[in-house]
Amino acid sequence: MNKYRIFVDFAVTPEVLELLQAGTRGHELVFPRTPVASVLARAERDPQFATADIAFGQPEPEAIAEAGRLKWIHVSTSGITRYDNPQFRALMAERKIPVTNSACVYNEACAVHALSFMAAQARKLPLALKTRAASGTKAWKEIRGTSGTLRGETVLILGYGAIGKRLAELLRPFDMKVMAYRRKPLGDEGVPVITEQQLPGALAEAGHIVNILPDSAATRHFFDTKRFGMIKPGAIFYNIGRGTTVNQDALLEALRSGRIGAAWLDVTEPEPLPDEHPLRKEPNCFITPHVAGGHAGETKTLVRHFLKNFERFVRGEPLLDRVM
Repeated sequence: MNKYRIFVDFAVTPEVLELLQAGTRGHELVFPRTPVASVLARAERDPQFATADIAFGQPEPEAIAEAGRLKWIHVSTSGITRYDNPQFRALMAERKIPVTNSACVYNEACAVHALSFMAAQARKLPLALKTRAASGTKAWKEIRGTSGTLRGETVLILGYGAIGKRLAELLRPFDMKVMAYRRKPLGDEGVPVITEQQLPGALAEAGHIVNILPDSAATRHFFDTKRFGMIKPGAIFYNIGRGTTVNQDALLEALRSGRIGAAWLDVTEPEPLPDEHPLRKEPNCFITPHVAGGHAGETKTLVRHFLKNFERFVRGEPLLDRVM
């Protein structure tokens, strides 16, 4: 059996280290002198990376290009922004290096977060939680009379990967009409897939717009004044993808004009959004601090996913969550 040298660029607790060691027994784990502080931070150059066979974490593309022994890269996030460009994809194809991400680690939590947004909006929870009204009063009747159930409503999910598919599954009991928009349909969506040409009509039909688009050159400010103008008046907009996919000035105007009924955001640009930003003052804009993918035992889940893929890699089987 080949012995692989596995470079892990983030800090782990003793408990997680034990899990990694048990799952890679017979192979060598290598850690940098300075672990990356967060998935958004740039890693410091570490000479050990040049001798790695497998990279687990957020390796810099420049370091990858210089690492001649690399045989597989497993990204520790669902997003692959720093790698999603033609030059890097061409390099990986030329060197026959598979690249996988951790979409399966975060799809459940992100989908539940999006569903929570939708349910909170339907049940008027922001208003209900801050309203003290006796039964039978005008305020009490207003909340009860305007609360919904989601049943039979239409939702358009943009960026239909692991998270979008799981959200569609969670919405099934509500008998909602679900439509999907994705860059490259694979034929396994299980719901109608909207083309670029059909997108204006879908935006005009859906009462719920769930944006899970990744950050890329093609998606930057995807939701701009023009696209917000296509949305069905009063529709609810949700963003759990990336803040860069939304022109926030256009979003603010859509909220103020009533074009959209409310916005629920887990991601913004920048993060966190400054306290003085006008979106924070909008009564129908609700923001969580990029926590949709978070869950108890997150790092353990991440490592277990890597180890499951590592077993497949060693056996020469197809890898999970392969993106290149």
